[in-house]
Amino acid sequence: MSQSVGIKDVARAAGVSVGTVSNVINRPDTVATETRARVLSAIDRLGYVRSESARQLRAGRSRIMGLLVLDMGNPFFVDVARGAERAARDAGLGVMVCNSAQSAGEEAEYLSLFAEQRVRGVLLTPADATGRNIEAFRRHNIPFVLVDRVAEGTTECSVSVDDVAGGALAVRHLVDAGHRTIAYVSGPPGLNQVRDRRTGALNALAEAGLGPDCLRELPTERLDVAAGRDAGARLLGLADRPTAVFCANDLLALGVLQAMYAAGITVPDDLAIVGYDDIEFAAAAAVPLTSVRQPAVTMGALAAELLLEETEAETATKRHEHRRVVLQPELVVRRSSLSAR
Repeated sequence: MSQSVGIKDVARAAGVSVGTVSNVINRPDTVATETRARVLSAIDRLGYVRSESARQLRAGRSRIMGLLVLDMGNPFFVDVARGAERAARDAGLGVMVCNSAQSAGEEAEYLSLFAEQRVRGVLLTPADATGRNIEAFRRHNIPFVLVDRVAEGTTECSVSVDDVAGGALAVRHLVDAGHRTIAYVSGPPGLNQVRDRRTGALNALAEAGLGPDCLRELPTERLDVAAGRDAGARLLGLADRPTAVFCANDLLALGVLQAMYAAGITVPDDLAIVGYDDIEFAAAAAVPLTSVRQPAVTMGALAAELLLEETEAETATKRHEHRRVVLQPELVVRRSSLSAR
């Protein structure tokens, strides 16, 4: 295996000092045109690639931002990543995207990796409901911003959506359509988003003079289509089946829709369905899905901007104030819920 080409090799080939090569790479305007051309020719001829890790070690600052999400199989988090990547790229940074797969153990491993790589900062959607992983990561003094989760207190910045309002939007829509018994396919109960959406659903029922017993919760271990199909099967087995279902995300809702289709249950006439997130597949489903829209791309971009603002403040001796940004959801009505009772 051939050895990698170093900066000394380039300097020798171009007949200049190592400092001159460094200036061509980092401060090209300070080098005479003829000398710069000779160095660039040597770089091209030798195939030299500068060591970014070495540069970061000298500068003490990484050009990489970490992003750790719950599930990259969920298009919602793909959109969050798109927004974060766009904002990072505009600032000359790259994004290392990792997937915790809703596992506290995998989350801990990736946070350790980010610490080892000394990334510029981290955007994090927590999987560990206990908060222990976050507490452990704080010891590394790497800034982070919570995404799709409200920061407790003012310790860190966060960008989230008002999930209580979102849950209320979904169930208020179903109640207004005449439904009086509603199932909630909720996902893992340890997730704040799942609990907040349930709180909003109960608030909407209370507004209509309906008690909490009108909401039948069907928890799932995961927030994916397979879990939705399983919840749909359980829903079909209920003796007093609700006439509508609100799902904690669109993947669950699509799974429920599949289960209903397989059982010959008509949506929305036999069962109305509302999802959450308004991913691209929601509108493209066999029965277009009513969903609570979250501005995912905006969330990712705002979170990255807050992180950049904090890291820039560290080097410019400016004071950074942590902020909690809470965006508002929007109900997008489609055919899956358009059946009056």
